Amino acid sequence: MYAEERQQEILRRARAAGRVDVVTLSSELEVTTETIRRDLTALERAGVLRRVHGGAIPVERLGFEPALAARDEVLTGEKERIAKAALAELPEDGSVIIDAGSTTGRLAQVLPADRELTVVVNSPPLAAVLATRPNLHVIMLGGRVRGRTLATVDDWALRPLEHLHVDVAFMATNGCSPANGLTTPDPAEAAIKRAMVRAAQRSVLLADHTKFTNTYLARFADLSEIDVVISDTGLDVTLAADLAAAGPEVVRA
Repeated sequence: MYAEERQQEILRRARAAGRVDVVTLSSELEVTTETIRRDLTALERAGVLRRVHGGAIPVERLGFEPALAARDEVLTGEKERIAKAALAELPEDGSVIIDAGSTTGRLAQVLPADRELTVVVNSPPLAAVLATRPNLHVIMLGGRVRGRTLATVDDWALRPLEHLHVDVAFMATNGCSPANGLTTPDPAEAAIKRAMVRAAQRSVLLADHTKFTNTYLARFADLSEIDVVISDTGLDVTLAADLAAAGPEVVRA
């Protein structure tokens, strides 16, 4: 097992059980305790685990939201596949919303150069990337910028969304489950996401498999409000069927 595969397995176990310990991981993954400690350090630097005595706890258990830069370094291959699969949901022309997030950011990078689109974003970094593209008309939603996610929130971002009608909203989420829908830690960001879904004729969720079954403070959409969920092949087949039963088409890229 390669280091990246082992670290993803450690993260999966931590999220499933609530914590992991070094000795058990060393025995079950058949590597030294020093190797496990290095893995835990790497995962902590990526912002997805927090080291504790003898092991680690997933940051979700601490009510901690990883920064965008940290999330962007995790599951890069999966996020690129999700973004490429999402291209099938683009209108031939028209308008889209691209929500702030690490996976939606990958979509912004691969938008085709031969399609005229109006793109609404609530992320200054995404606006900067897209504004240089001659085929795109970029609308940047104003407001307060959250330092952790670099997303604009509050009234100055909400008001324009009340007057917009776009073809597709490409949404990001921190958590998603059949029972609790789409959730995120910050109520202000949830309000923006909720308004984005309402402003769109169709909504497409882009989320890697680690986001599913997690639940955070603020719900911004039910699964019945989402038309398509695009994840990666790490998404459990049974869970994918449960998600589809709640309404959306589910794609495992």
